[in-house]
Amino acid sequence: MFGRKHKRHTVIDTLVGSNSKVNGDLHFAGGCHVDGVVKGSVTADPDSNSALTVSEDGAIEGGVTVPHVILNGIVRGDVVAGHRVELGPTARVIGNVYYNLIEMAIGAEINGKLVHQPDGQVPLLEKAENAEPAKAV
Repeated sequence: MFGRKHKRHTVIDTLVGSNSKVNGDLHFAGGCHVDGVVKGSVTADPDSNSALTVSEDGAIEGGVTVPHVILNGIVRGDVVAGHRVELGPTARVIGNVYYNLIEMAIGAEINGKLVHQPDGQVPLLEKAENAEPAKAV
């Protein structure tokens, strides 16, 4: 936007077709496109240029932790995007969205919090999960 061009991962290395249902976590590298249903978390290496696209018919029932997210379907869980989130007009997120850059179309819905995470900052939910338990004195 405004003359800046951002590089998108256009090669689809992983495809979940419209008649497919994945029960379990999905970890991928490169590009992943979801037309079907994934019941589990979807992750990619945060230091990569990996991208997840979810079509209008696609759904993810679990958390998403991917550098670039392009969403037109439904995610029931938190979305953590280290670089960029694009929410299309039919996008629905039932959970929190942790982002560095965000683009939202008119009609997109988020039922949760929008939390800005500048480059290199660890999302708060990861800090809580990785924290040392308190020791009794």
